[in-house]
Amino acid sequence: MNARHHEREAYIVAQAGTSGAITIATNMAGRGTDIQLGGNVEMRLREALKGDETEKQIDELREKIKKEVEADKQKVKDAGGLYILGTERHESRRIDNQLRGRCARQGDPGSSKFFLSLEDDLMRLFGSDNIAGIMDKLGMEDDEPIEHSLVTKSIENAQKKVEGRNFNIRKYVLEYDDVMNQQREVIYAQRKKILAKADLRENIMEMVEKVVDRTMAMYAPPEVYSEDWDLPALIRYAEEFFAPYGMLKADELGNLSREELDEYLHKVADEHYKAREAAIGSELMRELENLVMLKVVDNHWMEHLDSMDLLREGVGLRAYGQKDPLVEYKFEAYDMFEAMIGAIQDDVVRYIYHVNVVTEQQPAEANAIEEAEIVEEEK
Repeated sequence: MNARHHEREAYIVAQAGTSGAITIATNMAGRGTDIQLGGNVEMRLREALKGDETEKQIDELREKIKKEVEADKQKVKDAGGLYILGTERHESRRIDNQLRGRCARQGDPGSSKFFLSLEDDLMRLFGSDNIAGIMDKLGMEDDEPIEHSLVTKSIENAQKKVEGRNFNIRKYVLEYDDVMNQQREVIYAQRKKILAKADLRENIMEMVEKVVDRTMAMYAPPEVYSEDWDLPALIRYAEEFFAPYGMLKADELGNLSREELDEYLHKVADEHYKAREAAIGSELMRELENLVMLKVVDNHWMEHLDSMDLLREGVGLRAYGQKDPLVEYKFEAYDMFEAMIGAIQDDVVRYIYHVNVVTEQQPAEANAIEEAEIVEEEK
């Protein structure tokens, strides 16, 4: 039995308590596996019916099977009941106890016994060294059976070690998942706001301000003299994100202090945004903001999930450097999340300021112009 042919295996389990029955299973310790001594009446009745019996014949057949089952049940009881024979011990004591619990149910007699070797995985990895050493000292043969409380205690200790290890694994998995859950809450809250068609203008302007601040930090840092500012690079960067092409001049910007330059760039970004909104209309601008935000957030979030999976696969190697992989994972995950947020802000600002919006009327106007040109050519 291996839990692949459910209907057939259900019948086998139902008749596993009959006299002389031997049932071999890879794992039969789950709850609900109730082996009745003498067999199961309803299962045997279902097997015996041909389909053309009357109600009276079915009742007579059921009574006959009941008597046979009761007689066989008494025979099994007299023989000692259901006997559970295990060929190894499971890593979990709970599974072993459930397997033992298949016998001696509801007052019926029964017993269980487990056979295992010091070469079994459980003993080999966690509990066999001490016992093997004692056997060598006593000069016992390899095939000589051992029945002693020391063996039982050693097995239980091995199972406790495995259960402790599995608990730590599950604990670490949950702690790793908590990191992702915190990030997921932030992203999903933003997506929920976008899908609810909320007004995102304030959010967009906050992103614009942060992009402007990053522009100043990269090309006009406060610790650098104004003569050493990289103004051509600042202009190229600003035009890539929020400034109209050709508006910023290096000569003019070089005459400003850092505070004046910062204020001027914020003013340029704000006025350019207002100009675009006036050109395409407030209603269409709100739709554009929602569409751009949703697309950018989804793209970067999917890339971030892939990167986090790769980080999780390889962070365990940090242990060789005497570093806690979980702590390293949290630090790396935070840095990656911050980088993702920055990339989202950059892309949203870039698209908002540079995307071309084509309304439904514009293609119609273009077609009308083309038709007029064709008519003129025909004339």
